[in-house]
Amino acid sequence: MEHARAVLNSFTVANIPDLDIAVLGALELFADTETVLPSIPRPFHDPLVVGSGNAYAAGTLLFEDARTRFADESSFEEILNNNSTIDGVVLISASGGKHAVEIAQIAKRARKPIILLTCTADPRAAASIESDAIIVFPKNREPYTYNTSTYLGMILAHTAEDPDAIRTYLLNTVLPLIPNIFSAQSAFTFVLPTRFARIAPMVRTKFDELFGPKLVGRIFTEEEIKHAKTVVPSKSECFVYFGLPDAKFTTVGSEVHIPLAHDFESAALMAITYFVVGHIQKQQPPHFRKSIEAYTLRASDMFGYSIEPIVT
Repeated sequence: MEHARAVLNSFTVANIPDLDIAVLGALELFADTETVLPSIPRPFHDPLVVGSGNAYAAGTLLFEDARTRFADESSFEEILNNNSTIDGVVLISASGGKHAVEIAQIAKRARKPIILLTCTADPRAAASIESDAIIVFPKNREPYTYNTSTYLGMILAHTAEDPDAIRTYLLNTVLPLIPNIFSAQSAFTFVLPTRFARIAPMVRTKFDELFGPKLVGRIFTEEEIKHAKTVVPSKSECFVYFGLPDAKFTTVGSEVHIPLAHDFESAALMAITYFVVGHIQKQQPPHFRKSIEAYTLRASDMFGYSIEPIVT
């Protein structure tokens, strides 16, 4: 098998790889002995952690053990203004651009110290942040929005899991269990162990980004799904259970069971769920590949600077 990082280093807009390749490439990157993950600083007693999309979700994982408030681009200013005890802002943004620029400006005007966790050496938000407070994580070249190596690296820095062991598990255990039935499905429901609730929004975002309205992707924990999530069944819905060998929440749809090792933590779950999403992507029409170039043109207009379909 060709190394995934080689694929990521050479693809073009015409042959964008699926998400599973980004997962394998990220794990190859972090298993490389030359790759160094920085530590995540925690200088604030009462921080506000802010990010957009999966940066927000990653933040809830990175600071799950701290006394922390969380905000996104819509709620940040209100939370900052209404909580006088906040003594610093942790801004998470792989690009360090888009909404991160405005968020950093607002925090600076409020005289709150800022730490930026990013994967960009010279981010646009840097104008409002002290240079020694910008923590840069390694990343791979990836399609825009994939953000797999970016946030996986941050989560690995937090959990200290073994990326090579995760990669081996994907190839030896998960891959053989992925059936060739996904092209016939119109909806997917992922069911996760409750302790991985914070991974659910990240997977939901991937369905939004890769499939938009073309394919339904629902992500629940084993307890959340019990609350009227399966009232209306469908024969074309596939339930994928992760680490839940006895779970059964459909009477008419297809089912796939993916086992989990007992010591897996959040980085492993992110990698495994994204890997399965990548194989759904392989078996469905190439919606993302056909749409991403036009989308980045629109996004460039929205944010006022050039956004490319390939992030280097």
